[in-house]
Amino acid sequence: MHWIYLCLAILFEVAGTTTMKLSDGFTKVIPSVLLILFYICSLCFLTLTLKSLEVSIAYAIWSGMGIIIITLIGFMYFNESVSLLKIVAIALIIIGVVTLNMTGEKEADTSKSTLEEHIR
Repeated sequence: MHWIYLCLAILFEVAGTTTMKLSDGFTKVIPSVLLILFYICSLCFLTLTLKSLEVSIAYAIWSGMGIIIITLIGFMYFNESVSLLKIVAIALIIIGVVTLNMTGEKEADTSKSTLEEHIR
């Protein structure tokens, strides 16, 4: 269930950041109100995620995936520039998120083994 919460937190964060751009510096009312609503929803779901995931992993995935999706929206929807440096930076973020996720799973397995050894 925590992965569903994390996905919802990411989607609401992306929606909030997109409406942040659309609010034009809080000069447009509807995007400004949606911005606040989306960020509140995002933080609520991120908080629910932290009940079962470590904060370092959850936050890294939340922020990393948010950066990747927002960057893609910037390229495709807002016609922002694409450069080799941006592509390399996004690739590094993806590598970091995958590595953190694998590290978290490995540590969880190690903790289970240690706990089982103590029980015997």
